[in-house]
Amino acid sequence: MAEERTPNLVGTAWGLLVVNTLGSTGAETVVPLPRSLIQMVTMGALALAFTLALALNLRLRVRPSAYLLLLTLLLVPSVISSADLQSGVGALFRCTRLALFAGTLWLLSRWWDGGTTFVRHHIRWYFVILCSVAAGALVSPGAAMPDLYGGRLVGALWPLTPPQIGQYAAVVIGLSVLLLLGGRTDRRSAALVIVPSLVLLLLTHTRTATLGLLVGLALAIGSLTLTSAAARRFFSWAVLCAAVAAVVFASALRGWFLRGQSEENFSNLTGRAKVWDALLAAPRTTGEKVFGTGLGDKSFDGLPIDNSWLAVYHEQGLIGVTLVAAVFVVLGGVALLRPPSPARACAIFLIGYCGLASYTEAGLGDASPYLLHLAVAASLLAAPAPAPAVLPTVPEPPRRRVPRWARTSEVA
Repeated sequence: MAEERTPNLVGTAWGLLVVNTLGSTGAETVVPLPRSLIQMVTMGALALAFTLALALNLRLRVRPSAYLLLLTLLLVPSVISSADLQSGVGALFRCTRLALFAGTLWLLSRWWDGGTTFVRHHIRWYFVILCSVAAGALVSPGAAMPDLYGGRLVGALWPLTPPQIGQYAAVVIGLSVLLLLGGRTDRRSAALVIVPSLVLLLLTHTRTATLGLLVGLALAIGSLTLTSAAARRFFSWAVLCAAVAAVVFASALRGWFLRGQSEENFSNLTGRAKVWDALLAAPRTTGEKVFGTGLGDKSFDGLPIDNSWLAVYHEQGLIGVTLVAAVFVVLGGVALLRPPSPARACAIFLIGYCGLASYTEAGLGDASPYLLHLAVAASLLAAPAPAPAVLPTVPEPPRRRVPRWARTSEVA
């Protein structure tokens, strides 16, 4: 019943948040899009999402949320480190963006009730993005799988990188599988979403998204095995199929994961380890260690950091790292305390996926899809809204029967 009371425009506001987190950099598109235009669209989507959420929640009713509180506190080191403009004026712009992002989530938290409403919004909007990727591959296969990215699938209509597409596909697949196992959707609807998303995931050759999907599903389905026969059957068949595939297709799987790279390049995570070592070895003042250097583009010396924890340490310091770690501790602890259910399984999947992906992807310290994934997890773990209090009805006193002769009016 909670899902029926949620206004339809809440889903629209959530979709606008998804658009805002798409980013403005990526592969070359079929129709060249200026970066200024892309940034105008993404920032306009955030402003519109905040306005729409405010219009839907004019009384500013919000649900208590430790996740949103920690996200709001993350603004403190962000603003302090960005105020001296060491990272440029863009740092304050990113702080404003993070504030609007958190504010929109606070306004939408009014409808967080532990149900799967926001899971469906999440799947629906990210599947729309995946459909645009598939459309771009059909329109221009050469632009969708360029040599610059080693033949991996990219966004040809909107600039999306292979890791982004892989992330969206993995999240859509994982949540759809869990809704199917929990009896919240039918097989036909799930297949229409899972099958094409799985094809796109394989075409991206994204190792992080694939491992995140497998680990997240293992944790989530494991939480359902004690109460769901369907989850036990799925888990057993999945383990059997994985064992057979590991033996029969060992060489093919190894080639897919290596993506033509050497063993040395694979071992140092495609050069990421060199950037991480240089970042940790760089001299920093006490203030930079505590508060960071300000919100930036998640790079160090012009190279992407590709690690959420190091990116947060670089931009928001040790305080930021502590707050992000507290997010996982709080969400994970609440998930463990909840009784087994499809909603809890979806939350565990999202927490597990974001935790694994944080090792090779940045985004936990700024407005990003990862913060949206965790927001969905927080909505799933929220306690149901209390039912409105019903005042006890006081029975009316019995009416006294008046004789007919006493009903006549008195005559003077």
